[in-house]
Amino acid sequence: MDQEQLKLNRIASDVKLGEHVQLHGFVNLYGCTIGDFTRIGTFVEIQKGVMVGRHCKVQSHTFICEGVTLEDRVFVGHGVMFINDHFPRAATTDGGLQTEEDWTCIPTLIKRGASIGSNATLLCGITVGENAMVGAGSVVTRDVPAHAVVLGNPARLHVKKAD
Repeated sequence: MDQEQLKLNRIASDVKLGEHVQLHGFVNLYGCTIGDFTRIGTFVEIQKGVMVGRHCKVQSHTFICEGVTLEDRVFVGHGVMFINDHFPRAATTDGGLQTEEDWTCIPTLIKRGASIGSNATLLCGITVGENAMVGAGSVVTRDVPAHAVVLGNPARLHVKKAD
């Protein structure tokens, strides 16, 4: 990565970048691992503990929060949101701001070859199966089987392709 790219991005020292990773401008990465030959689009944030596999493509304006794992060859469209807390709150019951000790991060797994359409929202605690496809704008509230196509809000099975 050249110096000009580094000026346009915020990449913390604890980020592990694989070989030939492409980062477009205004990326915010901290505490994550990005696999070889992966491309990260403009205005993407990837938080601590996230694992992004090899040969992935993450399009612009996407937010990948703590607890998410993308296996190899995953496509994530523009403006995709991942969520890692079923009951988010700003404050504790006594009124103080929550800290990491006040909530539990719930993991999400996107399996090899899956595709997530633009503006999809994925709730936490789910698995999107191998080579599955989530339609644009869908809200995924439960697991998606391998090779399935899901659409809508909430996302429902549209078709399941043969393995």
